[in-house]
Amino acid sequence: MRKLLTLILAAVAITATAENRRLLTMEEAILSRELIPDNYSVIWSESHPDHYLHKGENGWVAVDVRTGSEQSAEAPAKAKPQFKTVENNIVRIMEDGKEHPVTRYTNKNIVVGSSVSRNEFGISGGLFPSPDNTLLAFYQKDESYVSSFPLLDVTTRTGTLFEIKYPMNSMPSERVSVGVYNLLNRQIIYLKVSDFDCERYLTNLTWSPDSKTIYLQVLDRAQQNMHLNAYCATTGKFIATLLTEHSDKYVEPSFPLYFLESDPDKFIYTTSNRDGYQNLYLCSVSGGEVKRLTAVDADVEYAGQSGKFVYYHSTEVSPVERHLFRVDIKSGKSLQLTRGEGWHNCSLSTDGKYFSDNYSSLSVPRVVAVGTTDGKFYREVFRAADPSEGYNYCPIELGTVRSADGKYDNYYRLIKPIDFDPNKKYPIILYVYGGPHSQMVNNSFQAQLRRWEMYMAQRGYVVFVMDNRGTDNRGLEFEQAIHHRCGVCEMEDQMAGIDWLKTHSWVDSSRIGVHGWSYGGFMTISLMTTYPETFKVGVAGGPVIDWKWYEVMYGERYMGNQSTNAEGLASTSLIGKAKNLKGKLLICQGAVDDVVLWQHSLNFIDECIKNWIPVDYFPYPRAQHNVRGKDRVHLMQKVTDYFEDYL
Repeated sequence: MRKLLTLILAAVAITATAENRRLLTMEEAILSRELIPDNYSVIWSESHPDHYLHKGENGWVAVDVRTGSEQSAEAPAKAKPQFKTVENNIVRIMEDGKEHPVTRYTNKNIVVGSSVSRNEFGISGGLFPSPDNTLLAFYQKDESYVSSFPLLDVTTRTGTLFEIKYPMNSMPSERVSVGVYNLLNRQIIYLKVSDFDCERYLTNLTWSPDSKTIYLQVLDRAQQNMHLNAYCATTGKFIATLLTEHSDKYVEPSFPLYFLESDPDKFIYTTSNRDGYQNLYLCSVSGGEVKRLTAVDADVEYAGQSGKFVYYHSTEVSPVERHLFRVDIKSGKSLQLTRGEGWHNCSLSTDGKYFSDNYSSLSVPRVVAVGTTDGKFYREVFRAADPSEGYNYCPIELGTVRSADGKYDNYYRLIKPIDFDPNKKYPIILYVYGGPHSQMVNNSFQAQLRRWEMYMAQRGYVVFVMDNRGTDNRGLEFEQAIHHRCGVCEMEDQMAGIDWLKTHSWVDSSRIGVHGWSYGGFMTISLMTTYPETFKVGVAGGPVIDWKWYEVMYGERYMGNQSTNAEGLASTSLIGKAKNLKGKLLICQGAVDDVVLWQHSLNFIDECIKNWIPVDYFPYPRAQHNVRGKDRVHLMQKVTDYFEDYL
């Protein structure tokens, strides 16, 4: 697959062994998050379209794109927020700094102006100003019917219970609506959404360019049917359904609409439901044909537009590379704009003539470049030094293993110990996540290494990380292979990776360990209880144990509910598999986890006790789902010690 495959299939030494280089400490492995240097920024200037702004040693400078010449410049202006949320209500910040309440709900079950649907479907906020700033659309959710779950605050004198609202699989969910506040008359109306039942999802709110219309992607709770609807922004009345989507598995609308600057009747719509890959489609407000704009068998994401071109990021070069392309709206002809292999993140200048390119590859820490969107000019402006210089890093390999069904090449990264000797036997640590919307391995600097992996390799372990079916950037069939059977094909693929490892004489098959967190914790225990003869040691963090205890939005998308997939929920539950456990297992859990509730791991422990199965357990009393700060250093030392003691 081009010359990239030659690189991917080869072992690439990031840094060579040298006596004057030192090993990572646990604090460096865990707390030093910035693996790719980020000390050069490109911000496009609105007043000087042929310049970008960059913060130098003596302040901000404007840099000429083509020549690189610099002149002093003012710092980029930061827009002041006009609204904020206070105690579940919206407050307007007036020009004189005074605050004016927009909503006045006293019922704590009513939450206004915040994210809804637990941040699924691309939702990240709850306030949406209109383009002309005369109207404010906002989310409102009613959690009156949602069950509460108690968590324990151990810091008080006698301990204090506090409750969170948690919409659990097969149980009542939140009810979402969209309001619109008129800044001129201070009145609020609500969109009259009548599709499906009251527990539907309202996603990807988009304003029309003239601020008169709001577009919503309305999704039923089963997540199999979506209506793209238009509503009048001043009355809330339904105008029309522009298009619909249906899938017997699931539809997952995750992107807003992007209206064409050259023709406000047309817009760009993103879906993976029509042609098997996440592509861009050209649609019209007035109806008519939905035209596929990016006709590529790869997942793409909108990046901008100018004139007759739309720009997009795509994995069409390789599933582990991301590049910027432009496509001619009329002809459909495309052009790759980025140069050099790797994972590229680009942004367009305000006039669309230029783009900035921020990328890295396996052995290239970071490069920043600028170029013209006609593809004729490209200039590197910054190249970062290797942040691992001075450390005794082990070689990192990027390669592929065939999926268990034989259809795909699954990408992995592999780290062998310092002074690796193929005549010796080494213990293996499989680090796994494996769930949707994740890609653990790509052709970016050090293949997305987590420094703890290097820490373990420096101490004599072979560390293996591989993306399985169900993960990101491989198309709909690859992703939906897990539908109603979470953990099944993922384990099959991970075992294909283990079997491939075992073909090497340097693998000690009697010493294989596995570690993962959240979905990776679910995978860790699934592997240990499904293949107990393979895995000697495992450490599972914040593990999903039974999908019936997980949230509605994510859980029902992939696993259905008790009425639609009772067999699947039962067969993937780890409660009944606890009796199969043979290896040494440590479970770590944040005691105030509001994502994977404590209920999961405690029930698994209870089942182990019933079956006289020895298991180790370590809670973090004040930690939520992701253990952070010094607690995380403690956690990873605990994980490390467990492998050291038993693997």
